[in-house]
Amino acid sequence: MKGDYLRGKEQLVNCSNCGRMVPRNKAVADERVIRFSTDVRADSVSYMTRRKVYYCISCAKHKGVFERKKEQAQRAAERYDR
Repeated sequence: MKGDYLRGKEQLVNCSNCGRMVPRNKAVADERVIRFSTDVRADSVSYMTRRKVYYCISCAKHKGVFERKKEQAQRAAERYDR
């Protein structure tokens, strides 16, 4: 049933922090940037990837995801106003 899309039934996703199953429309999506480099002292990043992680409401509130998203939205609005 995970791949089936039924009307009124939203797909369940795992919370990346606690493992709770949450409907995707109620989960808080956060995009993580993961950087890998071969040398610790090197300033250049040799590999970079983005990963979307989902949090349940309580974990997102505890980790401060809402505040981070609010700051990002304010920065984007400032860029748009210029």
